[in-house]
Amino acid sequence: MALHFGKRENEINKPLSNNLNTPRYGSGASTPGASASPVSTPEPAAPVPPASIASEAPEGGSKLTVGPNIKLKGVEITDCDTLVVEGLVEATMDSRVIQIAQQGEFKGSAEIDIAEIRGVFDGNLTVRQKMVIYATGKVTGKIRYGKVVIEEGGQLSGDIECSVAGAKASPKQASMALAA
Repeated sequence: MALHFGKRENEINKPLSNNLNTPRYGSGASTPGASASPVSTPEPAAPVPPASIASEAPEGGSKLTVGPNIKLKGVEITDCDTLVVEGLVEATMDSRVIQIAQQGEFKGSAEIDIAEIRGVFDGNLTVRQKMVIYATGKVTGKIRYGKVVIEEGGQLSGDIECSVAGAKASPKQASMALAA
């Protein structure tokens, strides 16, 4: 069922060939027989929240957001492209992207492609591609990553290992990657 707003019943099925050269998006020009009100412009997109990495996150993929003051405990999260944590999550998961907000906390085990951490992660974390720990982020536990970026003030502690393209890095390489 299609909804048509601003059209009269008899104009819904009219061919659009008469309107091909009509300026659009609020130019104020109108075609003969059309209503005098200008075509409305589309609403601008909402600003991207700081916790998102829209360029790397899959578009139209499945996304689970655990909002503030929500506790999700004892679950296994599967088939989720992006997990956004603003509350508390105690789980195991395999996902593409995890975003932990400043007030968010994740405890458990996660295997993911990309991690953005502004809050707390505690447990086993395997990041296949890139992990970003922001100034307010704290990551503890058994950590494996491909690439890491740590803002000044961000914390990373525990059993930490850099795995470059599936091959194990030497301890010297892992130390150099942390210093970068």
